Amino acid sequence: MEGLRNEIKLGDCIEVLSKIGEPFADLIFADPPFNIGYKYDKYHDKVDKKNFAAWTKDWMAACNLVLKPQGSFYIAIGDEHVADVKVAADELGLEMRNWIIWHYAFGQQMKNKFARSHTHILYFVKDKSDFIFNDDSVRVISDRQKKYQDKRANPEGKMPDDVWDEYPRVCGTFKERTGFPCQMPESILARIIRVSSNKENWVLDPFSGSGTTAVTAHKLNRVYTGIDISEEYVKEAERRIRECKGLPIEGESKQGWNEHLEAELKWLYHENKVPTEQLDADSFLLTLFSEKFNTRVRKTRNPFQPREIRDRLIQMRKSAKLGPLRGHSIPRKPRKSHTRRKPLENEVATK
Repeated sequence: MEGLRNEIKLGDCIEVLSKIGEPFADLIFADPPFNIGYKYDKYHDKVDKKNFAAWTKDWMAACNLVLKPQGSFYIAIGDEHVADVKVAADELGLEMRNWIIWHYAFGQQMKNKFARSHTHILYFVKDKSDFIFNDDSVRVISDRQKKYQDKRANPEGKMPDDVWDEYPRVCGTFKERTGFPCQMPESILARIIRVSSNKENWVLDPFSGSGTTAVTAHKLNRVYTGIDISEEYVKEAERRIRECKGLPIEGESKQGWNEHLEAELKWLYHENKVPTEQLDADSFLLTLFSEKFNTRVRKTRNPFQPREIRDRLIQMRKSAKLGPLRGHSIPRKPRKSHTRRKPLENEVATK
């Protein structure tokens, strides 16, 4: 197994994992082909439905063999085969904890039906009473705290809903975009890795693709393994990992701001959905938000102060690094009219 540690392996995941012989993965995230005709480097993404369903059970069984007894298993899949995933999981004895919907804007536009703007993420565990779930790492500010300042509210915030609409798709203009046709955003993987694994735990992605799971696991100080049949994708994933090695590990970051901290701040901002104007006007909310940010980046010593975080958010907003919140319109200044009013009939025009 040491040959898999912090490696991106070239090969078929069923063949690679079948040779392991013992469980090693604390967390598995799989984003397999959806069988809808994507153009991959080495895989034809349009096969017979029955064959795809059988293959789905085969690769899930191979993953299940290497998943530890307390392990968690997340699978991203489209509408066409989400039922196949659930049936296979039931047959393998996996326990489903959540059926998550990742809802995003700029979905697949259609002419004769509603636009598709979601992906299913099914969350399973091996043992329904013994698994890792770090709720404190993903809690968000609740409406009781945000709107009503209700003293009965849990001071740690609430758990996110099972519809995740705060994470946009990785568009072509995004800095993290690679040449991979269907790239997952790092922010979604960060939430999953934080809540379902601990530092030094082992994260497996059997369909590594652009390497987002491995990159995010590495940034969060986890051991990673990725597997892919494409040599091109393996090289691209290895490149991304090499380039992210200079980023600070959580808890060891320098006092100053950097790209890693700004990315964490942006993710937290969109997860909690509190506009900068409201944070600026409400010291209670700003303090809550600041505590969550310092907890996330492990800044227990010399934490960032609320005013410093507020100023950084405003600066990021003004420089277009923050992006608009879902469900919040962008305020615009009214345009001044330069047209002169025409005099009414029988009205004397004056200079």
